Formats: sequence, structure tokens, C-alpha cells
Amino acid sequence: MDKMKMHTANKADENFKKLAALFPNAVTETIAGYDENGKAIIERAIDKDVLMQEISSKVVEENEERYQFTWPDKKKSVLLANAPINKTLRPCREESVDFDHTENLYIEGDNLEVLKLLQETYLGKIKMIYIDPPYNTGNDFVYEDDFAQSTEEYLDNSGQFDEEGNRLVKNLDSNGRFHTDWLNMLYPRLKLAKDLLSDDGVIFISIDDNEQENLKKCCDEVFGSQNFVAQLVWERAFSPKNDARFVSNSHDYVLMYAKIIDKFVIGRLPRTEEANARYKNPDNDPRGPWMSSDISVKTYNSACDYPITTPSGRVIEPPAGRCWRLSKKAFLERLQDNRIWFGPEGNGVPRIKRFLSDLKYTGMAPTSIMFYKEVGHSQEGAQEVSKLLDGGFFNGPKPQRLIQRLITLANLKDDSIIVDFFSGSASTAHAVMQLNAENGGKRKFIMVQLPEKTDEKSEAYKAGYKNICEIGKERIRRAARKIAEENPEAKFDGGFRVLKCDSSNMKDVYYQSSEYEPSLFSSLEENIKEDRTPEDLLFQVMLDLGVLLSGKIEETTIAGKKVFNVEDNYLIACFDDNVTDEVITEIAKQQPYYFVMRDSSMASDSVATNFEQIFATYSPSTERRVL
Repeated sequence: MDKMKMHTANKADENFKKLAALFPNAVTETIAGYDENGKAIIERAIDKDVLMQEISSKVVEENEERYQFTWPDKKKSVLLANAPINKTLRPCREESVDFDHTENLYIEGDNLEVLKLLQETYLGKIKMIYIDPPYNTGNDFVYEDDFAQSTEEYLDNSGQFDEEGNRLVKNLDSNGRFHTDWLNMLYPRLKLAKDLLSDDGVIFISIDDNEQENLKKCCDEVFGSQNFVAQLVWERAFSPKNDARFVSNSHDYVLMYAKIIDKFVIGRLPRTEEANARYKNPDNDPRGPWMSSDISVKTYNSACDYPITTPSGRVIEPPAGRCWRLSKKAFLERLQDNRIWFGPEGNGVPRIKRFLSDLKYTGMAPTSIMFYKEVGHSQEGAQEVSKLLDGGFFNGPKPQRLIQRLITLANLKDDSIIVDFFSGSASTAHAVMQLNAENGGKRKFIMVQLPEKTDEKSEAYKAGYKNICEIGKERIRRAARKIAEENPEAKFDGGFRVLKCDSSNMKDVYYQSSEYEPSLFSSLEENIKEDRTPEDLLFQVMLDLGVLLSGKIEETTIAGKKVFNVEDNYLIACFDDNVTDEVITEIAKQQPYYFVMRDSSMASDSVATNFEQIFATYSPSTERRVL
């Protein structure tokens, strides 16, 4: 049986293997250091010069000018995204709703760590990501630090001045001291998020003027500028602020990037009565309502310059300097097909009839400006939270209608998964449930939020909400009840599994067994932390094997031992002690794809001896793993 790794992938190692497979001639050896005996430690490495020769006819040298987007510690940010972690997600049934049946997830923890944990399981499975990250205003950060360097610290780190105090790069006012830390926070998270998106997936990111420019450049690098879809403008305010120093800012942005632009198809908006009213049928054409368009164009073509005689006998030439958009042959074909309109009297300038039934798309193309009358404004978002929770406990929540508009643009399937890893008050979860109730969809959400503590002086704290996660979870609970009351016939998933990011269930000896003397193994035989439950172990195994965390879990008993069955025999796990031949045999007869148990839990040496034979007899294809 193979031992489970029980940690996230080392993406740097994976990238090395990919490069080595593509360019084996670029693989070399280098001295990484020396051991205690002075012997050189040799490691495989990529020869940069050889690699550059393979991938480009022109190699940019270090001192050559080139277009690039960089900032202090960007390299560390890339390494941070690739580095593995020994973490897990622990289930919390008591804070969940309908734990055993829901397919929605609410995950508490640093979203960088959570995104790493989700890589194995949700790689390429997410159709839509929406995030509303901190806008970098200087007082809204909770990741690692407060992102507020002093001017002196920033200048020292960025290298904007040399040792003599001479300015080296840009004007200070054009950059700002917060940009570096904000980018270092967001960049690795976007890199990980990209990997979760399906090939036809899309990400939406809310932002304001503080970091819009940097975010756009950052996304161009991570997702590729060719995958940029649009920079949407959201009219978030419905009235000007007269106390504004210069201009009252009434909008925010939503950047929109596809995973692969050629595979993404945008969702179109429902046609409005106003739009349909433009199509009429004054001549009772059996093809239905139509509207007409100009038949002339500016670009002159002598072949399209000819007189047209109206049904009334009037001869009409193209306007001066223009010609008809149709050749004479094409015009006559459309005239024969009753697709030319000369007005109700039959003597007007000819126009082409365009039928409502001939439209390429059933819906309307979305515009880059999202007006508050259509998608809500910031006050509407605040009111939604306030009404549900009986108080304004969250600053700046996005209105449901805005999220619903983005869901429409994402062109989701009925069972698509939506991720929000800056979930805040859980507006995204609310919007998903509302849409599912209205149209019978089965879209699923994954909310991720750091359990940032609320200020003890705040109304949220006084109301009993000790951190932001408590606000988000309670909103989902109340929103689900409200939606159910308002839509009694609707069937939708109003539950969610709560998972909390924590240290690995395994002790250090599990990962570093080579560092311990063999004589100590008897005292270290138990490699699982004492405070962890079998269900804790199950979810770490699910992460390691790429099993959806929303998967159906059934708990049964075989010969007195607790057995977990995930997704109808896809994974069976037993973490109890003293597992006998009877237990192993009954599990093998169910022919699971995976079977996992603790390495030390077999009742005797004979059970260990018979283990492989039992599976060879009843289920030879089962993948067996041990902790």
C-alpha cells in the first residue's frame, strides 16, 4: 500500500518536471550545499541559458530594457504561490446547515492556504470566481500585516533612492507606499485561482480607482492579456456627495477575465419589452416582427453604386459620397424575398428588414456600464444585510442583483460551482441561492473567509458576532429561510458545510520520519494528533485524493468498526484500531475505487499478511492507501 502524502502539491517541483520533460537538454546538476561531512549536495536544476535558447530566437539579457510589470518582492510572491503547506480542512458539523446533504461549502481560513488545499480537488472544476478584495485604502487589510509601511520603509524596500539620496525611478506620488504589499498579497492568490477555473471559466474582481491600474496589469500577467473580456463599470451610488473635495465618485469597476477566451461564451441578458418593442410588423410579414436599417455605407464601391426604383416608380440614388451596402444582385435577391422596405407608401428610401426571429442570439449583449437601476447600488447591498441580521454589521457588501448580473454573464450551467474567496458578508452565497430558487438551478457555492475579529466597540461585536465568518454564516442561514418562505414551491440547497483551515492532522514524524532514530519509533508509532477525530482524517484524505468536499458521506459499522463511505464506494475509509480480516474482507467486497486506513491499525501481523490477498481476491483494482 502507498503512503498518503497529506500535504499540498509543490507546484515548483511540478513545473520543474514539466520543463524537464519538454526540454531534457536544459536539465543540469548544481551544488546546493554541503553536508556535515563536507560532501557536496548535488541537485537537478534548469539551465536558464539553454532554456532561453530553446524557447526564443531572441534572449532578453538582464540589463536590456523590456516591457514588464514588477514590484519589490515579486519573486517571493511567486514562490509563495508555489510552496507546499501541511494544512487541512476540519469539518464543523455544529456550525453547518444540513451537513449530510448540502453541496455548498463555507471555509474559514486564510484564503491563500485554502486555495492551495483546493488545488487537488477542484483543479479545472470552477466555472466562476467572484472576489471583492480589499481596495487598498490603508485601513482594510487583514492578511499577514496591515499593509501600511512608512514612507521610509517603502523607499528603502523599493530602491527608489540610491545611497546618496538620488531618486532612481518614478515620482513618489505616482506610486504610493501601499502598492507593493497589496500586490504581494493578491498576486499569489490570483495565480492559484486561475488553476481552479475550468477552460470555459471566468473570474470577476471588484476594485476601485486605488488599485484598478495595478490590478489590470497583474491580471494581464496572470491570466494573459488575450483573455481580458471587459472592465465593467458599476454605478454604485445613486446621488452625488456634495462634500467631495473634487469629484464625487459614483462608480467602481469589475474586471472580467476568461480562463481561455476562445472557450468562453458570455451569457446574454434577457430581452426587455423596450427592446422587443422596436420590432414591428406593419406589412404583416409571416416571418414576424422586424426592424429596418440603413442600406447605404460610407465606404465607396462602384459595384454598389446603382439606381433603385421604388414600387411607386421613384428612382433613388445612393447619398452623395456613399454607396449601397449590397451589390445589385444581392439587392434583387432580398427584394424578391421581401426583405427590402420602401416605407408604408412604397416610395421611401430603401431599408433592409431585420427580423426578430433571425437574431443570432436570443438575449441581448451586455454593456460595459452596469446601472444601479438594473443591478443595485451600495446602499441596497447594505440594506440587504441590515434587514436580514437586524443591524448594519458589515461595511460595503455588494447587492445581490450585482452578483446575479455577473452570474448571468458567466453563462453558468445549472450545476456549476461558484467560488468567492473574499466572501465577507456572503453576498455571493445569497445571490446563488436566490437564483436557484427562482429558476430551479443547482449551482453550488464555495465561500472562503478569514475569521477576522470584529472590533469590540462595533455593533457587530455587541450583537454577538465575534468575527466576520459568524456574520457570513448567519446571513446564509437567514437568507435561506427567507428565500424558502418567499418561494414555498422552490427546491434549492439552503445548507452549507463549514470547514475550518487548521494544521495537518498528522504529527511531524509523519512527514519527517527519516530524521528520527529507529529506536524512537515505538514511542512515535501514533502519527496522528490526539485531538483529531476520524472525520477530521476523512476530510484530509478527501483533499489528498481529490474527492469533492461536498461529496455524500455515509457512516456505517462493520464488525464493530466505524467505516466511512464517500460517493457510493468511490472512497471507503476506516481509521479505527484493531481492524480484522472480517472488516477488510467486507470492505473489499464493496469494490471501492480507494480504500484508506491507518498503517498501525491492523489487529495482527496475520491481518497485515492477508491484506493484499483479500483485495487481490475481491477487488484487485482498488487503490489502497495508508496513513
